[in-house]
Amino acid sequence: MTGATAGVPGTDGRPGLDGRTVVVIGGSSGIGRETARQVRADGGQVVLVGRDPERLRQAAEELDAVSTAAFDAADSDCVARFFHDLPGPVDHVMVTAGSPSYAPLAELDLDAARREFGDRLAITLGIALHSRDKVRPGGTLVFIGGTGGRRPGVGLAVVSAMTAALPALVANLALELAPIRVNLIAAGFVDTPLSASLLGDQLEARREDLRSRLPIGRVVGPADVAALAVHIMRNDALTGATYDIDGGQQLLAH
Repeated sequence: MTGATAGVPGTDGRPGLDGRTVVVIGGSSGIGRETARQVRADGGQVVLVGRDPERLRQAAEELDAVSTAAFDAADSDCVARFFHDLPGPVDHVMVTAGSPSYAPLAELDLDAARREFGDRLAITLGIALHSRDKVRPGGTLVFIGGTGGRRPGVGLAVVSAMTAALPALVANLALELAPIRVNLIAAGFVDTPLSASLLGDQLEARREDLRSRLPIGRVVGPADVAALAVHIMRNDALTGATYDIDGGQQLLAH
């Protein structure tokens, strides 16, 4: 892996990702895969992590990844071993692993909710803990959260608690890991394979509703979120903050 500590300046005058190494956890599809694609377009190298070995292989071939690792980010032993075994330092870590949980209280599986909430916090803490000796000073950990749980609603108890917890956790990690930077991207609806799997035959209706009501007049896609992630990596003044990207979805009445 590269030993570079500074990229070639981009058109905005800030260092680009040329020669930088970015680990993308959840990099085999959706936002993670698109982020890896944009990192490569900006001259960076990528290490891809995902749970599905075949999707990971396909993404690695497409993006000419430095290396890949197939494991569940909720497995703390695997996370620890992965970072320990990296052959050299990296510049940034992007984490898209995890999915939202929606269920009204009457239908809630308490054990499942406990696992989902605990796993999401444990993933964030585990990656912070085990990557701290491998990320170069000034690099960043970029986590993905959401905006959908900021308003109370039936079925949003677990996701609302997570939505509130992650910004506080990221802000504290930014102090503990400095000069490594830690930031959170809070996304609204993003048109990804995960959204398709959650919505099923309601997907197109959701798209049409958002196209007609969002202030931006279109649905947010993986490329939008990836562009924000790359900006956070490149701008070394950013740490401890949460960056919303939802096309104005929070401004709308439910």
